[in-house]
Amino acid sequence: MNILILDGYSDEPAGLGVPPYLDIYPRYIAGAIWSVDKSANITYVTIDQVRTCRELLKKDWNLFILISGVTTPGRYLKYSPITFEEILNISTTVKAKVKVICGPVARFGYISEGGEIAIHPSIFRKYFDIVVSGDPDIVIYELVKNSLNINSVDLSQIHEDDRYINKFSIIGAKIVTQHPCYMKNLIVEIETYRSCPRYITGGCSFCTTVRRGYPLMRDVKAIVKEVEALYNMGVKNFRIGRQADILTYKAHDIGKLEFPKPNPEILEKLFHGIRSVARDLETLHIDNVNPGTVYHWQRESIECIKIIMMYHTPGDVAAMGIETADPRVVKNNNLKVYPEEAFEAVKIVSNIGQVRGWNGMPHLLPGINFVLGLPGETKETYILNRQFLEKLLENNIKVRRVNIRLATVFPGTPLWNMRDIVYRNIRRHRKYIESFRYWVRHVFDIENLRRILPKGTILRKLYTEMYDSDGTYARQVGSYPLIVYIPEKIKLDTWIDVVVVDHLPRSVIGIPYPVDINSASMKILRKIPGLDDHKISLIIRRRPFKNMEEVKAILGDSAKFFKIENDDYTPLAKGERSGQG
Repeated sequence: MNILILDGYSDEPAGLGVPPYLDIYPRYIAGAIWSVDKSANITYVTIDQVRTCRELLKKDWNLFILISGVTTPGRYLKYSPITFEEILNISTTVKAKVKVICGPVARFGYISEGGEIAIHPSIFRKYFDIVVSGDPDIVIYELVKNSLNINSVDLSQIHEDDRYINKFSIIGAKIVTQHPCYMKNLIVEIETYRSCPRYITGGCSFCTTVRRGYPLMRDVKAIVKEVEALYNMGVKNFRIGRQADILTYKAHDIGKLEFPKPNPEILEKLFHGIRSVARDLETLHIDNVNPGTVYHWQRESIECIKIIMMYHTPGDVAAMGIETADPRVVKNNNLKVYPEEAFEAVKIVSNIGQVRGWNGMPHLLPGINFVLGLPGETKETYILNRQFLEKLLENNIKVRRVNIRLATVFPGTPLWNMRDIVYRNIRRHRKYIESFRYWVRHVFDIENLRRILPKGTILRKLYTEMYDSDGTYARQVGSYPLIVYIPEKIKLDTWIDVVVVDHLPRSVIGIPYPVDINSASMKILRKIPGLDDHKISLIIRRRPFKNMEEVKAILGDSAKFFKIENDDYTPLAKGERSGQG
Protein backbone atom coordinates (compact mmCIF):
# COMPACT_ATOMS: atom_id res chain seq x y z
CA MET A 1 0.00 0.00 0.00
CA ASN A 2 1.00 3.59 -0.62
CA ILE A 3 0.10 5.68 2.40
CA LEU A 4 0.52 9.41 2.99
CA ILE A 5 0.67 10.79 6.54
CA LEU A 6 0.31 14.57 6.52
CA ASP A 7 1.29 16.17 9.82
CA GLY A 8 -0.71 19.36 10.30
CA TYR A 9 0.83 19.56 13.81
CA SER A 10 -0.70 19.16 17.23
CA ASP A 11 -0.41 21.27 20.35
CA GLU A 12 -2.13 20.02 23.51
CA PRO A 13 -1.75 20.53 27.27
CA ALA A 14 0.11 17.21 27.28
CA GLY A 15 1.90 17.03 23.97
CA LEU A 16 3.60 19.28 21.42
CA GLY A 17 3.98 18.40 17.77
CA VAL A 18 4.92 21.68 16.07
CA PRO A 19 8.49 21.32 14.69
CA PRO A 20 11.14 20.91 15.84
CA TYR A 21 8.92 18.76 18.13
CA LEU A 22 7.52 15.45 16.94
CA ASP A 23 4.51 14.16 18.85
CA ILE A 24 3.31 10.59 19.31
CA TYR A 25 0.66 10.55 16.57
CA PRO A 26 2.82 10.08 13.44
CA ARG A 27 5.05 7.50 15.16
CA TYR A 28 2.22 5.46 16.66
CA ILE A 29 0.22 5.53 13.42
CA ALA A 30 3.20 4.43 11.32
CA GLY A 31 3.89 1.67 13.83
CA ALA A 32 0.27 0.52 13.68
CA ILE A 33 0.41 0.26 9.89
CA TRP A 34 3.78 -1.50 9.76
CA SER A 35 2.71 -3.95 12.44
CA VAL A 36 0.05 -5.19 9.99
CA ASP A 37 1.88 -4.68 6.70
CA LYS A 38 5.68 -4.53 6.91
CA SER A 39 5.90 -3.66 3.22
CA ALA A 40 3.59 -0.66 3.39
CA ASN A 41 5.13 2.38 1.73
CA ILE A 42 4.52 5.23 4.17
CA THR A 43 5.37 8.78 3.17
CA TYR A 44 5.43 11.30 6.01
CA VAL A 45 5.30 15.02 5.22
CA THR A 46 4.48 18.16 7.20
CA ILE A 47 2.06 20.91 6.30
CA ASP A 48 4.97 23.33 5.84
CA GLN A 49 6.51 20.99 3.28
CA VAL A 50 3.19 20.83 1.44
CA ARG A 51 2.92 24.62 1.49
CA THR A 52 6.16 24.88 -0.45
CA CYS A 53 5.56 21.85 -2.67
CA ARG A 54 1.97 20.95 -3.53
CA GLU A 55 3.29 18.18 -5.78
CA LEU A 56 3.62 16.04 -2.64
CA LEU A 57 -0.17 15.58 -2.72
CA LYS A 58 -0.43 14.71 -6.42
CA LYS A 59 -0.26 10.96 -6.34
CA ASP A 60 -2.81 8.18 -6.02
CA TRP A 61 -2.76 6.94 -2.43
CA ASN A 62 -4.45 3.94 -0.90
CA LEU A 63 -4.74 5.75 2.41
CA PHE A 64 -4.41 9.42 3.32
CA ILE A 65 -4.10 10.35 7.01
CA LEU A 66 -4.22 13.95 8.21
CA ILE A 67 -3.06 14.61 11.79
CA SER A 68 -4.06 17.93 13.29
CA GLY A 69 -5.32 19.70 16.36
CA VAL A 70 -4.41 22.65 18.56
CA THR A 71 -6.12 22.83 21.95
CA THR A 72 -3.55 25.10 23.61
CA PRO A 73 -2.59 27.57 20.88
CA GLY A 74 0.72 29.36 21.21
CA ARG A 75 3.22 31.38 19.22
CA TYR A 76 5.51 29.40 16.95
CA LEU A 77 8.86 30.50 15.63
CA LYS A 78 9.24 29.00 12.17
CA TYR A 79 6.40 26.55 11.60
CA SER A 80 2.63 27.04 11.89
CA PRO A 81 -0.23 24.54 12.32
CA ILE A 82 -2.59 23.78 9.48
CA THR A 83 -5.50 26.19 9.04
CA PHE A 84 -9.17 25.27 8.76
CA GLU A 85 -9.20 26.39 5.13
CA GLU A 86 -6.13 24.25 4.37
CA ILE A 87 -7.80 21.20 5.89
CA LEU A 88 -10.83 21.58 3.64
CA ASN A 89 -8.76 22.39 0.57
CA ILE A 90 -6.38 19.48 1.01
CA SER A 91 -9.25 17.06 1.63
CA THR A 92 -10.58 17.80 -1.85
CA THR A 93 -7.16 17.99 -3.51
CA VAL A 94 -5.53 14.76 -2.38
CA LYS A 95 -6.43 11.57 -4.27
CA ALA A 96 -6.89 8.58 -1.99
CA LYS A 97 -9.11 5.53 -1.68
CA VAL A 98 -9.69 6.33 2.00
CA LYS A 99 -9.20 9.72 3.65
CA VAL A 100 -8.78 9.94 7.43
CA ILE A 101 -8.58 12.93 9.75
CA CYS A 102 -7.39 12.34 13.30
CA GLY A 103 -5.79 13.94 16.32
CA PRO A 104 -7.27 16.58 18.64
CA VAL A 105 -9.07 18.32 15.76
CA ALA A 106 -11.14 15.18 15.09
CA ARG A 107 -11.76 14.55 18.77
CA PHE A 108 -12.39 18.02 20.15
CA GLY A 109 -12.78 20.36 17.17
CA TYR A 110 -10.86 23.15 15.46
CA ILE A 111 -9.61 26.48 16.82
CA SER A 112 -6.89 28.77 15.51
CA GLU A 113 -6.27 30.94 18.56
CA GLY A 114 -7.21 31.44 22.20
CA GLY A 115 -10.63 32.81 23.08
CA GLU A 116 -12.40 30.85 20.37
CA ILE A 117 -15.25 28.39 20.59
CA ALA A 118 -14.23 25.27 18.68
CA ILE A 119 -15.72 24.31 15.35
CA HIS A 120 -17.36 20.98 16.11
CA PRO A 121 -15.48 17.98 14.64
CA SER A 122 -18.66 16.68 12.99
CA ILE A 123 -18.11 19.20 10.20
CA PHE A 124 -15.22 17.10 8.86
CA ARG A 125 -17.54 14.21 8.03
CA LYS A 126 -18.37 16.02 4.80
CA TYR A 127 -14.76 15.96 3.70
CA PHE A 128 -13.22 12.76 5.08
CA ASP A 129 -14.24 9.11 4.98
CA ILE A 130 -13.18 8.66 8.59
CA VAL A 131 -13.18 11.19 11.44
CA VAL A 132 -11.40 9.46 14.33
CA SER A 133 -12.92 10.33 17.70
CA GLY A 134 -10.88 7.66 19.52
CA ASP A 135 -7.15 6.88 19.56
CA PRO A 136 -5.88 7.31 15.97
CA ASP A 137 -3.30 4.52 16.01
CA ILE A 138 -5.63 1.75 17.21
CA VAL A 139 -8.40 2.85 14.83
CA ILE A 140 -6.02 2.90 11.85
CA TYR A 141 -4.58 -0.44 12.96
CA GLU A 142 -8.06 -1.96 12.70
CA LEU A 143 -8.67 -0.18 9.39
CA VAL A 144 -5.51 -1.58 7.76
CA LYS A 145 -6.11 -5.01 9.26
CA ASN A 146 -9.55 -5.01 7.63
CA SER A 147 -8.23 -4.02 4.19
CA LEU A 148 -9.41 -0.40 4.49
CA ASN A 149 -13.03 -1.40 4.99
CA ILE A 150 -14.35 1.72 6.71
CA ASN A 151 -17.51 -0.04 7.87
CA SER A 152 -15.52 -2.51 9.97
CA VAL A 153 -13.92 0.05 12.27
CA ASP A 154 -15.09 1.55 15.57
CA LEU A 155 -14.03 5.20 15.19
CA SER A 156 -14.28 5.84 18.93
CA GLN A 157 -12.05 2.92 19.94
CA ILE A 158 -9.41 3.74 22.55
CA HIS A 159 -6.55 1.85 24.17
CA GLU A 160 -7.62 -0.24 27.14
CA ASP A 161 -4.01 -0.84 28.18
CA ASP A 162 -0.53 0.01 26.90
CA ARG A 163 0.08 -3.23 24.99
CA TYR A 164 -0.43 -1.79 21.48
CA ILE A 165 1.10 1.56 22.38
CA ASN A 166 4.35 -0.14 23.37
CA LYS A 167 4.38 -2.15 20.16
CA PHE A 168 3.49 0.69 17.79
CA SER A 169 5.91 3.18 19.36
CA ILE A 170 8.91 0.95 18.65
CA ILE A 171 7.89 -0.22 15.17
CA GLY A 172 7.04 3.36 14.16
CA ALA A 173 10.29 4.88 15.43
CA LYS A 174 11.89 4.88 11.97
CA ILE A 175 9.36 7.44 10.69
CA VAL A 176 11.58 10.07 12.37
CA THR A 177 14.01 9.79 9.46
CA GLN A 178 11.44 11.54 7.26
CA HIS A 179 10.98 14.52 9.58
CA PRO A 180 12.39 17.81 8.21
CA CYS A 181 14.29 18.43 11.48
CA TYR A 182 15.86 14.95 11.55
CA MET A 183 19.57 15.03 12.38
CA LYS A 184 19.19 18.75 13.11
CA ASN A 185 17.24 20.04 16.11
CA LEU A 186 14.49 17.41 16.25
CA ILE A 187 13.07 16.73 19.72
CA VAL A 188 10.68 13.82 20.26
CA GLU A 189 7.78 13.67 22.72
CA ILE A 190 7.65 10.59 24.95
CA GLU A 191 4.39 9.49 26.57
CA THR A 192 4.44 8.12 30.11
CA TYR A 193 0.68 8.14 30.65
CA ARG A 194 -2.50 9.67 29.32
CA SER A 195 -5.31 11.63 30.93
CA CYS A 196 -4.97 13.14 34.43
CA PRO A 197 -5.22 11.86 38.03
CA ARG A 198 -7.76 14.64 38.66
CA TYR A 199 -10.11 12.62 36.46
CA ILE A 200 -11.87 11.52 39.65
CA THR A 201 -12.99 15.12 40.36
CA GLY A 202 -13.69 16.07 36.74
CA GLY A 203 -10.55 18.12 36.25
CA CYS A 204 -10.30 21.77 35.21
CA SER A 205 -13.36 23.13 33.41
CA PHE A 206 -11.53 23.85 30.15
CA CYS A 207 -9.16 20.88 30.01
CA THR A 208 -9.28 18.31 27.20
CA THR A 209 -6.57 16.06 28.70
CA VAL A 210 -8.79 14.79 31.51
CA ARG A 211 -11.52 13.92 28.98
CA ARG A 212 -9.42 10.96 27.87
CA GLY A 213 -10.74 8.92 30.78
CA TYR A 214 -9.11 7.03 33.60
CA PRO A 215 -5.30 7.51 33.62
CA LEU A 216 -3.49 4.86 31.57
CA MET A 217 0.09 4.34 32.77
CA ARG A 218 2.78 2.89 30.54
CA ASP A 219 5.39 0.43 31.77
CA VAL A 220 8.88 1.77 32.53
CA LYS A 221 10.61 -0.92 30.48
CA ALA A 222 8.41 -0.16 27.48
CA ILE A 223 9.17 3.55 27.62
CA VAL A 224 12.88 2.84 27.87
CA LYS A 225 12.70 0.49 24.87
CA GLU A 226 10.94 3.19 22.87
CA VAL A 227 13.66 5.71 23.72
CA GLU A 228 16.28 3.13 22.75
CA ALA A 229 14.59 2.55 19.39
CA LEU A 230 14.48 6.28 18.67
CA TYR A 231 18.05 6.75 19.87
CA ASN A 232 19.20 3.98 17.53
CA MET A 233 17.50 5.88 14.71
CA GLY A 234 19.62 8.94 15.51
CA VAL A 235 17.35 10.89 17.87
CA LYS A 236 19.33 12.73 20.56
CA ASN A 237 16.68 15.02 22.06
CA PHE A 238 13.75 13.82 24.16
CA ARG A 239 10.93 15.50 26.06
CA ILE A 240 9.08 13.46 28.66
CA GLY A 241 6.17 15.77 28.15
CA ARG A 242 3.08 13.75 27.37
CA GLN A 243 1.47 13.60 30.76
CA ALA A 244 -0.57 15.89 32.98
CA ASP A 245 2.02 15.72 35.77
CA ILE A 246 5.37 13.93 35.61
CA LEU A 247 5.43 13.71 39.42
CA THR A 248 2.35 11.47 39.39
CA TYR A 249 3.66 8.91 36.90
CA LYS A 250 2.71 5.63 38.58
CA ALA A 251 2.02 7.53 41.80
CA HIS A 252 0.46 5.91 44.84
CA ASP A 253 -3.36 5.94 45.11
CA ILE A 254 -4.17 7.03 41.56
CA GLY A 255 -7.93 6.73 41.20
CA LYS A 256 -8.40 7.35 44.91
CA LEU A 257 -6.80 10.75 45.50
CA GLU A 258 -7.10 13.94 43.47
CA PHE A 259 -3.41 14.54 44.19
CA PRO A 260 -1.83 11.08 44.46
CA LYS A 261 1.42 10.67 46.36
CA PRO A 262 4.50 10.82 44.07
CA ASN A 263 6.58 7.69 43.64
CA PRO A 264 10.27 8.75 43.57
CA GLU A 265 11.49 5.17 43.12
CA ILE A 266 9.63 4.73 39.84
CA LEU A 267 10.90 8.06 38.49
CA GLU A 268 14.43 6.96 39.37
CA LYS A 269 13.91 3.76 37.35
CA LEU A 270 12.47 5.70 34.41
CA PHE A 271 15.15 8.35 34.09
CA HIS A 272 18.01 5.99 34.90
CA GLY A 273 16.67 3.59 32.29
CA ILE A 274 16.50 6.32 29.64
CA ARG A 275 20.06 7.39 30.37
CA SER A 276 21.31 3.81 30.25
CA VAL A 277 20.07 3.26 26.67
CA ALA A 278 20.71 6.78 25.35
CA ARG A 279 24.07 7.54 26.90
CA ASP A 280 24.99 10.35 24.51
CA LEU A 281 21.60 12.05 24.39
CA GLU A 282 21.81 15.83 24.20
CA THR A 283 18.45 16.87 25.64
CA LEU A 284 16.28 15.21 28.26
CA HIS A 285 13.50 17.49 29.48
CA ILE A 286 10.07 17.27 31.08
CA ASP A 287 6.92 19.33 30.71
CA ASN A 288 3.96 19.42 33.07
CA VAL A 289 4.14 19.49 36.86
CA ASN A 290 0.90 19.89 38.81
CA PRO A 291 1.47 22.62 41.45
CA GLY A 292 -1.14 20.85 43.59
CA THR A 293 1.06 17.77 43.78
CA VAL A 294 4.06 19.86 44.85
CA TYR A 295 2.03 21.66 47.50
CA HIS A 296 0.30 18.61 49.00
CA TRP A 297 3.34 16.29 48.84
CA GLN A 298 6.29 18.61 49.35
CA ARG A 299 8.87 16.14 50.64
CA GLU A 300 8.14 13.55 47.94
CA SER A 301 7.96 16.21 45.22
CA ILE A 302 11.33 17.64 46.22
CA GLU A 303 12.83 14.16 46.06
CA CYS A 304 11.34 13.63 42.59
CA ILE A 305 12.61 16.99 41.34
CA LYS A 306 16.12 16.18 42.55
CA ILE A 307 15.96 12.82 40.77
CA ILE A 308 14.91 14.50 37.53
CA MET A 309 17.76 17.01 37.87
CA MET A 310 20.22 14.18 38.40
CA TYR A 311 19.46 12.73 34.97
CA HIS A 312 18.07 15.53 32.80
CA THR A 313 19.88 18.30 30.91
CA PRO A 314 19.88 21.99 31.98
CA GLY A 315 17.38 24.51 30.64
CA ASP A 316 14.46 22.32 31.69
CA VAL A 317 11.02 23.73 32.54
CA ALA A 318 8.33 22.46 34.90
CA ALA A 319 5.18 23.86 33.28
CA MET A 320 2.66 24.67 36.01
CA GLY A 321 -0.99 25.34 35.30
CA ILE A 322 -1.66 28.06 37.87
CA GLU A 323 -4.38 29.47 35.55
CA THR A 324 -5.44 32.28 37.92
CA ALA A 325 -4.67 33.98 41.23
CA ASP A 326 -8.36 34.64 41.90
CA PRO A 327 -9.83 32.17 44.47
CA ARG A 328 -13.33 32.60 43.05
CA VAL A 329 -12.19 31.57 39.57
CA VAL A 330 -10.35 28.59 41.08
CA LYS A 331 -13.54 27.41 42.78
CA ASN A 332 -15.86 28.04 39.82
CA ASN A 333 -13.63 26.06 37.44
CA ASN A 334 -12.38 23.27 39.71
CA LEU A 335 -8.79 24.38 39.19
CA LYS A 336 -5.76 22.76 40.79
CA VAL A 337 -4.56 25.24 43.42
CA TYR A 338 -5.46 28.39 45.28
CA PRO A 339 -3.02 31.33 45.01
CA GLU A 340 -1.14 30.71 48.27
CA GLU A 341 -0.70 27.03 47.34
CA ALA A 342 0.50 27.98 43.87
CA PHE A 343 3.03 30.44 45.27
CA GLU A 344 4.47 27.80 47.58
CA ALA A 345 4.75 25.26 44.75
CA VAL A 346 6.48 27.71 42.41
CA LYS A 347 8.90 28.73 45.17
CA ILE A 348 9.84 25.12 45.95
CA VAL A 349 10.69 24.24 42.35
CA SER A 350 12.49 27.54 41.71
CA ASN A 351 14.65 27.28 44.81
CA ILE A 352 15.83 23.80 43.90
CA GLY A 353 16.24 24.23 40.17
CA GLN A 354 17.77 27.67 39.70
CA VAL A 355 21.39 26.44 39.81
CA ARG A 356 23.03 27.16 36.44
CA GLY A 357 23.99 24.30 34.12
CA TRP A 358 26.74 23.79 31.54
CA ASN A 359 24.69 25.36 28.74
CA GLY A 360 24.20 28.64 30.63
CA MET A 361 20.59 28.05 31.62
CA PRO A 362 19.25 27.25 35.09
CA HIS A 363 18.68 23.52 35.51
CA LEU A 364 14.93 23.51 36.14
CA LEU A 365 12.63 26.49 36.57
CA PRO A 366 8.84 26.68 36.86
CA GLY A 367 6.82 27.85 33.88
CA ILE A 368 3.56 29.57 34.81
CA ASN A 369 0.37 29.29 32.75
CA PHE A 370 -2.51 31.75 33.03
CA VAL A 371 -5.92 31.22 31.40
CA LEU A 372 -8.08 34.31 30.99
CA GLY A 373 -11.81 34.61 30.44
CA LEU A 374 -12.97 31.81 32.74
CA PRO A 375 -16.32 31.87 34.58
CA GLY A 376 -16.14 33.84 37.81
CA GLU A 377 -13.63 36.31 36.43
CA THR A 378 -13.94 40.03 37.29
CA LYS A 379 -11.80 43.14 37.05
CA GLU A 380 -10.26 42.12 40.37
CA THR A 381 -8.95 38.90 38.80
CA TYR A 382 -6.39 40.87 36.81
CA ILE A 383 -5.28 42.81 39.88
CA LEU A 384 -4.76 39.52 41.75
CA ASN A 385 -2.87 37.96 38.82
CA ARG A 386 -0.51 40.91 38.71
CA GLN A 387 -0.02 40.89 42.49
CA PHE A 388 0.88 37.18 42.30
CA LEU A 389 3.69 37.89 39.83
CA GLU A 390 4.83 40.98 41.75
CA LYS A 391 5.15 38.80 44.84
CA LEU A 392 7.45 36.46 42.90
CA LEU A 393 9.70 39.39 41.98
CA GLU A 394 9.68 40.73 45.54
CA ASN A 395 10.81 37.35 46.86
CA ASN A 396 13.35 36.83 44.03
CA ILE A 397 11.57 33.67 42.87
CA LYS A 398 12.64 32.98 39.31
CA VAL A 399 10.43 31.41 36.64
CA ARG A 400 11.39 30.44 33.14
CA ARG A 401 8.37 31.95 31.40
CA VAL A 402 4.77 33.09 31.82
CA ASN A 403 2.24 31.87 29.26
CA ILE A 404 -0.95 33.88 28.91
CA ARG A 405 -3.77 32.47 26.84
CA LEU A 406 -7.45 33.08 26.45
CA ALA A 407 -9.80 30.29 27.42
CA THR A 408 -10.68 27.96 24.56
CA VAL A 409 -13.95 26.07 24.56
CA PHE A 410 -14.26 22.51 23.27
CA PRO A 411 -17.15 20.08 23.10
CA GLY A 412 -17.17 17.58 25.95
CA THR A 413 -15.67 19.95 28.51
CA PRO A 414 -17.72 21.61 31.29
CA LEU A 415 -16.81 24.95 29.73
CA TRP A 416 -18.78 24.03 26.60
CA ASN A 417 -22.01 24.62 28.52
CA MET A 418 -20.65 27.96 29.75
CA ARG A 419 -19.26 29.17 26.43
CA ASP A 420 -21.46 32.27 26.40
CA ILE A 421 -19.94 33.34 29.72
CA VAL A 422 -16.43 32.88 28.36
CA TYR A 423 -17.19 34.85 25.23
CA ARG A 424 -18.78 37.63 27.29
CA ASN A 425 -15.85 37.75 29.76
CA ILE A 426 -13.25 38.03 27.02
CA ARG A 427 -15.18 40.79 25.26
CA ARG A 428 -16.00 42.69 28.47
CA HIS A 429 -12.50 42.45 29.94
CA ARG A 430 -10.54 43.14 26.76
CA LYS A 431 -8.81 46.24 28.17
CA TYR A 432 -7.85 44.40 31.37
CA ILE A 433 -6.52 41.49 29.33
CA GLU A 434 -4.36 43.74 27.17
CA SER A 435 -3.14 45.74 30.16
CA PHE A 436 -2.16 42.60 32.06
CA ARG A 437 -0.45 41.11 29.02
CA TYR A 438 1.48 44.32 28.39
CA TRP A 439 2.66 44.54 32.02
CA VAL A 440 3.79 40.91 32.04
CA ARG A 441 5.71 41.24 28.79
CA HIS A 442 7.30 44.65 29.34
CA VAL A 443 7.83 44.66 33.10
CA PHE A 444 7.77 41.18 34.62
CA ASP A 445 9.36 39.29 31.73
CA ILE A 446 12.26 41.68 31.30
CA GLU A 447 13.07 41.91 35.00
CA ASN A 448 12.74 38.14 35.43
CA LEU A 449 15.06 37.48 32.48
CA ARG A 450 17.61 39.97 33.82
CA ARG A 451 17.80 37.93 36.99
CA ILE A 452 17.96 34.57 35.23
CA LEU A 453 20.38 35.62 32.49
CA PRO A 454 22.39 38.74 33.41
CA LYS A 455 24.26 40.51 30.62
CA GLY A 456 27.43 38.59 29.90
CA THR A 457 25.85 35.15 30.45
CA ILE A 458 27.14 32.66 27.88
CA LEU A 459 24.55 30.32 26.36
CA ARG A 460 25.85 27.17 24.69
CA LYS A 461 24.67 25.25 21.66
CA LEU A 462 21.93 27.25 20.02
CA TYR A 463 20.50 26.28 16.65
CA THR A 464 20.03 29.06 14.10
CA GLU A 465 16.48 28.69 12.76
CA MET A 466 15.30 31.70 10.77
CA TYR A 467 15.90 35.30 9.73
CA ASP A 468 14.05 38.50 10.16
CA SER A 469 14.99 41.51 8.04
CA ASP A 470 18.10 42.38 10.07
CA GLY A 471 19.10 39.36 12.12
CA THR A 472 18.77 35.73 13.09
CA TYR A 473 16.61 33.82 15.55
CA ALA A 474 18.27 30.96 17.40
CA ARG A 475 17.47 28.78 20.40
CA GLN A 476 18.62 25.74 22.28
CA VAL A 477 16.76 22.47 21.93
CA GLY A 478 14.48 21.95 24.88
CA SER A 479 11.08 21.92 26.50
CA TYR A 480 10.46 25.68 26.28
CA PRO A 481 13.71 27.04 24.84
CA LEU A 482 14.45 30.74 25.14
CA ILE A 483 14.45 32.60 21.83
CA VAL A 484 17.65 34.55 21.22
CA TYR A 485 17.75 37.32 18.66
CA ILE A 486 21.13 37.85 17.02
CA PRO A 487 21.34 41.27 15.30
CA GLU A 488 23.31 39.87 12.39
CA LYS A 489 22.77 37.36 9.61
CA ILE A 490 24.26 34.04 10.72
CA LYS A 491 24.28 30.96 8.52
CA LEU A 492 21.12 28.97 9.22
CA ASP A 493 20.96 25.38 10.46
CA THR A 494 24.21 25.74 12.41
CA TRP A 495 25.09 25.43 16.08
CA ILE A 496 26.56 28.45 17.86
CA ASP A 497 27.24 29.85 21.33
CA VAL A 498 26.11 33.37 22.25
CA VAL A 499 26.64 35.90 25.00
CA VAL A 500 23.57 37.70 26.35
CA VAL A 501 23.76 41.46 25.79
CA ASP A 502 20.19 42.67 26.37
CA HIS A 503 16.68 41.59 27.37
CA LEU A 504 13.36 41.73 25.55
CA PRO A 505 9.83 40.55 26.35
CA ARG A 506 10.03 36.73 26.34
CA SER A 507 13.47 36.71 24.70
CA VAL A 508 17.01 38.07 24.86
CA ILE A 509 19.47 39.63 22.46
CA GLY A 510 22.69 37.69 22.03
CA ILE A 511 25.78 37.92 19.90
CA PRO A 512 27.95 35.02 18.74
CA TYR A 513 30.53 33.96 21.29
CA PRO A 514 33.42 34.41 21.05
CA VAL A 515 33.38 37.39 18.66
CA ASP A 516 36.06 37.66 15.99
CA ILE A 517 37.57 40.99 16.98
CA ASN A 518 39.11 41.54 13.56
CA SER A 519 35.85 41.33 11.62
CA ALA A 520 33.11 42.27 14.10
CA SER A 521 30.83 45.05 12.90
CA MET A 522 30.24 48.26 14.84
CA LYS A 523 26.71 46.98 15.45
CA ILE A 524 28.06 43.95 17.29
CA LEU A 525 30.86 45.80 19.12
CA ARG A 526 28.38 48.27 20.59
CA LYS A 527 26.48 45.43 22.23
CA ILE A 528 29.38 43.73 24.00
CA PRO A 529 29.26 44.19 27.80
CA GLY A 530 31.95 46.50 29.14
CA LEU A 531 32.81 48.22 25.85
CA ASP A 532 32.40 52.01 25.75
CA ASP A 533 32.96 54.27 22.74
CA HIS A 534 36.61 54.78 23.68
CA LYS A 535 37.39 51.04 23.69
CA ILE A 536 35.46 50.49 20.48
CA SER A 537 37.49 53.27 18.86
CA LEU A 538 40.71 51.58 20.02
CA ILE A 539 39.58 48.27 18.50
CA ILE A 540 38.81 49.87 15.15
CA ARG A 541 42.14 51.73 15.01
CA ARG A 542 44.31 48.78 16.04
CA ARG A 543 42.77 46.04 13.92
CA PRO A 544 43.90 43.56 12.81
CA PHE A 545 45.06 42.07 16.11
CA LYS A 546 47.64 39.31 15.89
CA ASN A 547 47.06 37.59 19.21
CA MET A 548 44.83 37.70 22.30
CA GLU A 549 47.54 39.29 24.41
CA GLU A 550 47.15 42.47 22.35
CA VAL A 551 43.39 42.35 22.90
CA LYS A 552 43.71 41.85 26.66
CA ALA A 553 46.13 44.78 26.92
CA ILE A 554 43.49 47.29 25.83
CA LEU A 555 40.21 45.60 26.84
CA GLY A 556 40.98 43.92 30.14
CA ASP A 557 38.13 41.68 31.33
CA SER A 558 36.05 42.35 28.20
CA ALA A 559 38.66 40.48 26.16
CA LYS A 560 36.99 37.22 27.25
CA PHE A 561 34.25 37.82 24.69
CA PHE A 562 36.68 37.84 21.75
CA LYS A 563 38.77 35.53 19.62
CA ILE A 564 41.15 36.07 16.73
CA GLU A 565 40.34 33.21 14.37
CA ASN A 566 36.96 33.37 12.66
CA ASP A 567 36.05 29.71 13.03
CA ASP A 568 32.90 29.48 15.19
CA TYR A 569 30.30 31.27 13.11
CA THR A 570 29.83 32.74 9.67
CA PRO A 571 28.41 36.27 9.37
CA LEU A 572 26.74 36.77 6.01
CA ALA A 573 27.40 39.69 3.76
CA LYS A 574 24.59 42.23 3.46
CA GLY A 575 21.92 40.89 1.13
CA GLU A 576 23.29 37.34 1.21
CA ARG A 577 20.98 34.61 2.48
CA SER A 578 21.57 31.01 3.40
CA GLY A 579 19.06 28.24 2.72
CA GLN A 580 16.76 27.41 5.63
CA GLY A 581 16.98 23.67 5.10
